[in-house]
This record gives sequence, structure tokens and C-alpha cells, in this order.
Amino acid sequence: MGYIKSAALEETGFVVLDPYDREIDPKEWLDIEYVDWKSSGDTRFAPLASAFGEIECNGFWNHTPPRTDKDGVWIPSQVEKAPTLTERAQEPGANVGRCRIIELQPNTYADCLYNLHQDDNNRLNPDGTGWVVRGFFNLTDDKDSFFVLRENRTDPSVEYRIALPAGAQLIIDTQRLWHAATHRGDEPRYCLITSWESGSELDAYIAKYNGKPTTDYVEVAQDELEAGQAEQARRDAARAAYYAAKGKAAVQAMSEA
Repeated sequence: MGYIKSAALEETGFVVLDPYDREIDPKEWLDIEYVDWKSSGDTRFAPLASAFGEIECNGFWNHTPPRTDKDGVWIPSQVEKAPTLTERAQEPGANVGRCRIIELQPNTYADCLYNLHQDDNNRLNPDGTGWVVRGFFNLTDDKDSFFVLRENRTDPSVEYRIALPAGAQLIIDTQRLWHAATHRGDEPRYCLITSWESGSELDAYIAKYNGKPTTDYVEVAQDELEAGQAEQARRDAARAAYYAAKGKAAVQAMSEA
């Protein structure tokens, strides 16, 4: 049968929407409660909706009973502090799973490439229902920062680099695309991330904000691109060597027991 997916995301795996042009009080993301949760860099997260309305960020399949990333429960104490952000997450009318604000500390392009990852959005998602994708709404004005999206984590031949000023809005199939952010700045970057179920509601939202599967991409100097790719390869090799040595040590310990 297959999943219900948005045709707008078929070409590149993402769409860029019209930017949000209204101001939001920074208190909505600064005064809310965060938890330590590492993902693609030095990060913390402030959940607005979670599996059972608790201030935690775990995948819905890691709870009892386990389920897919849909039907998130809004957290009253968090929603009260971030009413506009909650409204933005609910605006499409699509089913919402996890919804949280990410706080990302400054990093480099090389850090970003090493941190490229895919999300596990559709574990336990029943066939024939809507495919879960993620919306990204940039809150801080990070004009020099950008998202990196790739079809293949280590292949730079297809790499989309999308600017992240305040109000930038993207919807990404983050289970398809490898993604991370390069954050050039002195202060943390804040972004609202919402898991949405694909379907007619999300399609209408994409159309309303003129979602396009392309944009003007951020230019990066060739020497920085090459240095970033080389550093990604170096760190990947170091990580593989670490785990290989760890595995050998475990085997040796078992043989000596």
C-alpha cells in the first residue's frame, strides 16, 4: 500500500516556505525549560509536546506502550510560556508528534558534516498512513548560519545549503535526507522543530506558504568545502578505529574469562 507522502517533497526531499514575517518575544524560547539532549552537536531541547506530556525528548517508541511519532501530548507548563510557538506548530492542522525547541551552540562546517544524520521518524508507523516529516522554524537571526542537506552523508556532489535568518521555514523529510546545521555566531541558535504527519492538511499548508523544493543556496569557499570534507573523513576513520579497538578488547576479555 505504501505511505501517504507530500508530492511537494518528492523532488529534493524538502521545501522552503515563505519566511515568517512577524516578531515573536524571545522569552518564548529563553524562559522555557530545557533538558540535556544531544543531537547533531552541542545541543539542549525544550519540548512543547512529548509522548505523554512530560518534559522529555525520547522517541515515542521508547515508551510503554511503544508507538510512532504521532499524537504528541502538549505540556501545559511549556505551552503557557510559548503560546505563539505552539500556535505555529498547530497551524497546519496536521497530526503533531514530537515538538521541541533546539538550542545549538556555535560550530563549524566541518562539525556540521561530521554531525550529518537521518531521523528515525517512522518507526512503528502503520503502512497506509501519513509519512512523518519535520518542520523547522528558525527563531534567532542567524544570517551567517545554514542547514546542510545531503542524499548521501559522505558524498558532497549533491549538497543543499539553506540560509537560516529569523523566520526561515523549512519542511524536510529528515528520514530521507542527511541533515545538520552550520551555526556561525557567538550566541546559541534557536529553532522550533515539529514532527508532522503528511496528508492533505500539510499539503495545504505547504501551498499556503508557497513551498518550493529549491532556493538560493549559501555559497561556501572551495577551500572550506574541501577542508570540511577531509575533516569529516578523518573523524569518521577515528570513530571507526575506536569502536574496532573496543570490540577487540571485549572479545579478548571474553576469551580470558
